[in-house]
Amino acid sequence: MDNSVAIAARTLRIVIPGGSGQVGQALARHFQQLGHQVLVLTRGPYTAPWQTVHWDGKEIGPWTECLEGADACINLTGRSVNCRYNAANRQAIYESRIRSTQLLGRVIAGLSDPPRVWMNASAATIYPRRLDANGADLPLDEAVNEVFGESLLGAKQAAENLFVLKGHDFSRAAIVAKSARALAPEGCSSPISPETSRLSERWAERRGFAVRVARDWEAAFFAAATPRTRKVALRSAVVLSPTSGSAFGVLSNLVRLGLGGTQGNGQQFITWIHEADYARAVEFLISRDDLDGPFNITAPAPLTNREFMAALRWAWDVPNGLPAPSLAIRLGAILLRTEPELVLQSCRAVPGRLMDAGFQFQFPDWSEAAEDLVRRWKSRE
Repeated sequence: MDNSVAIAARTLRIVIPGGSGQVGQALARHFQQLGHQVLVLTRGPYTAPWQTVHWDGKEIGPWTECLEGADACINLTGRSVNCRYNAANRQAIYESRIRSTQLLGRVIAGLSDPPRVWMNASAATIYPRRLDANGADLPLDEAVNEVFGESLLGAKQAAENLFVLKGHDFSRAAIVAKSARALAPEGCSSPISPETSRLSERWAERRGFAVRVARDWEAAFFAAATPRTRKVALRSAVVLSPTSGSAFGVLSNLVRLGLGGTQGNGQQFITWIHEADYARAVEFLISRDDLDGPFNITAPAPLTNREFMAALRWAWDVPNGLPAPSLAIRLGAILLRTEPELVLQSCRAVPGRLMDAGFQFQFPDWSEAAEDLVRRWKSRE
């Protein structure tokens, strides 16, 4: 029997650090329903059909025993990005991801029977935006060579030399300066033109922090010395679930209130994935011992905000929705204590490696996914 089939056919023991949020619960529910043994490491254990064990993501403790002999460790730990990006929140977002990843690396390296595979959350925002000659977004898959300065399929060695935690400055000025410098050609000593500088600063302020977090997060992951454990970085899109408080829930509430029109100029791409396909993709990658490295966990058809919101209104049978100009979103974000770029930034990531490996999506198109999510939402009301 094929090894991947044999692994998929038996009961697995799956440990999910940081699995108490929306995505973690979707994964835990998926594997629990398949008959696998699921254990969630969380700062606040809660009542669930699966086992929960306390950990703080910072210190070694009794929780390490949970990883001995596990089939998979799926690390989702990280402070929510749904907040204002002031210096304190940026530091919490950054350190919660890096330090927990480093901690797991040290623990897994010292186990006598480490997990067969370690999956670590990452983000599709790791890619700098790329435009064609007409200013349209180009699709971004794992072969894009702008993240670590080389093909991402061979980026793990470069990542080992990238990550340094000490001495980081989380002020907005430092983020802008660091990211703007990264845009200059390697070895370039000539002054940057004022126009280029303005474009660099605009890009750095909007995308620099998100890119930096994702880069350093993966660098910490791939730098961990765990030779007996296969490693997969999950470059996730927005995972859409029919639950209140989720991205789908927030957007659906806007649509039902008649406020679900185009956001900003509507041309920014939304990279998304249905929660069922996210869980199935993780299951697929666990079963495939021949696959490692970074994978975009995204639906194959990202679409513009204008198209995305139109399909969501159709699914809810709401014909129209008031648009929200960029200025209104920025002002509203201040009141809601969140970041406007969570809505306005453009990302057109596609799952190149996942599709090349033969994964079949249940919901490849947003219109069908939206209808399914709305149907499930209504069934719970």
